[in-house]
Amino acid sequence: MKKSYFYVLYCKDGTLYGGYTTDIKRRLKEHNDGIGAKYTRPARRRPARMLYAEAHASRSLATKAEAAFKKMTRPVKERYLKDNGVKFPLHKQHACIVKEMESNQDADSEKL
Repeated sequence: MKKSYFYVLYCKDGTLYGGYTTDIKRRLKEHNDGIGAKYTRPARRRPARMLYAEAHASRSLATKAEAAFKKMTRPVKERYLKDNGVKFPLHKQHACIVKEMESNQDADSEKL
């Protein structure tokens, strides 16, 4: 079964972008090639770096996590990322953290 991912990008302009995909490497390339989401198309936002991703058992869980993240304020997003192992300051290079979510974590998606 294919996993569904909620992911967070750190854009060149310092903004954070949350999205959904089934292939995080392909999706990052699309964003950096300017054919990803409308948000990441402007050159001022590229290149983007994948900071964090959560692997969910279903598309529904991944898109719920994405929607919850997008509703957060910037300070809450940063706290969420920090609580999940993302190193600050964000402009420093580090590998993307990929977290495997258990299939029964509907409640965790809503905690975002």
